[in-house]
Amino acid sequence: MKIKAIHEYLSEEKIAKRIAEMGTQISEVYGDEPVCLICILKGSVFFTVELAKRITSPVELEFMCVSSYGAGTSSSGVVKIVKDLDVSIEGKNVLLVEDIIDSGRTLSYLLENLKTRNPKSLRLCTLLDKPERRVVDVKVDYVGFEIPDEFVVGYGLDYDQKYRNLPYIGYVEIEE
Repeated sequence: MKIKAIHEYLSEEKIAKRIAEMGTQISEVYGDEPVCLICILKGSVFFTVELAKRITSPVELEFMCVSSYGAGTSSSGVVKIVKDLDVSIEGKNVLLVEDIIDSGRTLSYLLENLKTRNPKSLRLCTLLDKPERRVVDVKVDYVGFEIPDEFVVGYGLDYDQKYRNLPYIGYVEIEE
């Protein structure tokens, strides 16, 4: 696959405004109770950091790295935990933070895995949701934007480890 162009779909300003709204919404749910944000590396790091800054509840940050893609543009369907949590989440309010949800396979696997660790609560937050690609039903508690089935990059999302640093989210146009 060769990229012909990247067309801006969600501007940096629009993303920032929506993340602020989500931060307020999440803060209202947790109040003064601490919440452990689990950032799914590498894609959701930009989103997680901005979201954490907008949550007024006490925040703890943890990181996991999972793989289900490789160098392509669609999920392989096989989920592998590359980096697990450094601390126990037992008895904690946990908010799993993802950059994008499409098939739902990865998140379904992760949610089931995390439930076995006995958190006090477990919710899911994503910047982008592609519901028309869903093959596994996943309950998403907080959604930044619902988007159509297009390949996107920027704001943490990549193609073959490139374009994560774009400050906006753009659709990829492929050379024929």
